[in-house]
Amino acid sequence: MSQRLLLVIAIALGALVIGLALLWEPGRQAAPTGPVGGDFTLHSGDGPVSLAKFRGKVVLLNFGYTYCPDICPTALTSLAAALNQLAPAEAERVAVLFVSVDPERDTPAHLKDYVAFFDPRMVGLTGTPAEVAAVARQYGVFYAKHKSESAAGYVVDHSSETYLIGPDGSLLGRIPHATAPDQVAAEIRKHLDSK
Repeated sequence: MSQRLLLVIAIALGALVIGLALLWEPGRQAAPTGPVGGDFTLHSGDGPVSLAKFRGKVVLLNFGYTYCPDICPTALTSLAAALNQLAPAEAERVAVLFVSVDPERDTPAHLKDYVAFFDPRMVGLTGTPAEVAAVARQYGVFYAKHKSESAAGYVVDHSSETYLIGPDGSLLGRIPHATAPDQVAAEIRKHLDSK
């Protein structure tokens, strides 16, 4: 290698080190890049419910709406099947929450009946449009209303993952839509066992 090439490499490396040193701020943490989760309070058919009520349990949090033609019934059927694969003592340490992204049509009473069809242990939640939007932002949930020719007048496109929340209330991750119930049960057990 020529001395000229070595000099160019040394200058480039020196500039890189100086640039990194100027940008580095000790103690500064990067902003979160995804959903952060966290506590919230919404309304069920039995009154206000806070996520904090379920501390000590693994929580499966799903977002959707009762007029959903396919994604929500499939997801709730799968979650109910996963619950049924757990031993009774395990299932007692799990909560399934279904948050409606259609608060204009999904009343707390209607949600209570809807989720009970899949499994009476599930809890349906809603709130004002602003309350639902705030919880959706916390979890990185997308939803958008679109006019349709259906009798309902509109549909709501929405994220389809189920959010997995640990016994301490922290967001552990997401379970993709259409994950087999035995895999969901295995994921639940993994976090029940780590308690």
